[in-house]
Amino acid sequence: MTDHRILPSRNLMEDGGLTRRTLLAGAAGLSVAAMLPAAARAEFLVPEVPPLEKQDYGDARRHFHTNLIRKGPSPEQSPPLGTPAGSKKVMYRGGPDGSIELIAWISPYESSAKLKPAVLFLHGGNATGDGHWELMKAYWEAGYVVMLPSFRGENGQAGNYSGFYDETSDALAAASYLEQLPGIDKNRFFLAGHSNGGTLALLASMTRKFRASAPISAGVNSWRYFGRFEREVRFDESDQKEFIMRSSVCFGHSLKCPTLLLRGTEERPFDADHRLLMDRAKSAGVEIEAKLLPGNHNGVVPGAVAESIRFFNQVTG
Repeated sequence: MTDHRILPSRNLMEDGGLTRRTLLAGAAGLSVAAMLPAAARAEFLVPEVPPLEKQDYGDARRHFHTNLIRKGPSPEQSPPLGTPAGSKKVMYRGGPDGSIELIAWISPYESSAKLKPAVLFLHGGNATGDGHWELMKAYWEAGYVVMLPSFRGENGQAGNYSGFYDETSDALAAASYLEQLPGIDKNRFFLAGHSNGGTLALLASMTRKFRASAPISAGVNSWRYFGRFEREVRFDESDQKEFIMRSSVCFGHSLKCPTLLLRGTEERPFDADHRLLMDRAKSAGVEIEAKLLPGNHNGVVPGAVAESIRFFNQVTG
């Protein structure tokens, strides 16, 4: 069981072994799956260059439904959620149809005539806990209302884990909940997230507009993620569209707000997938930059939260 006091998160981008396998496989014209032992082999091909989709990601989502052939809760076993100190527990209706009631934590605030900026923060890993909430303190101390939602199938809650797709629907539902609270400034409504939450932040900000987004240690290529965590594949692996719809690198032109990609210096260096995402976004006129901060995959988060606050303040001038 993961200790949620220490930021549970994982991201195959920091796995140097997978990087070497990917490079070797590409040179030999093989997929990563072909390089793995038979017992761990995923039944899908990894493209050497992720495809560029012409369709807007939000439009594509409206016409796509993931086909889950294995249904069940999140692969990360974690206890039920309480109410951490400094938070208020609320319930929001997750998913595109509001059929699942899910827990979120929000920083207490008083509604007033002066509207307040807000941040939706998407946690790392496949479950959440008090350790994630402790990192949110910097936001409310800086004057932001912050909300940290949980997602379907996590911490004993209802819903089937899908691996980034239906969880994006939950993130979008949480965004709607937060921005509709009294006293929230919709013109200063921001998005951030770490690791798996950074992956979701990119997909969510390709679906609807936020004032700005700051994904931390985000994955952009789902073939690589599920090549590393093959047991988390719940969808039809033979359908390449399933991977495409979970890969922000295929939809760089769809980003709808200024974006700052943050990573730790002790994580694997900024890689080709991230550069490709940035190139595709910039070619469509999106404001997107990247910045390395001291730390490893989990240790970078406090500094990245502080950097996201600086970025959000800069965007609003």
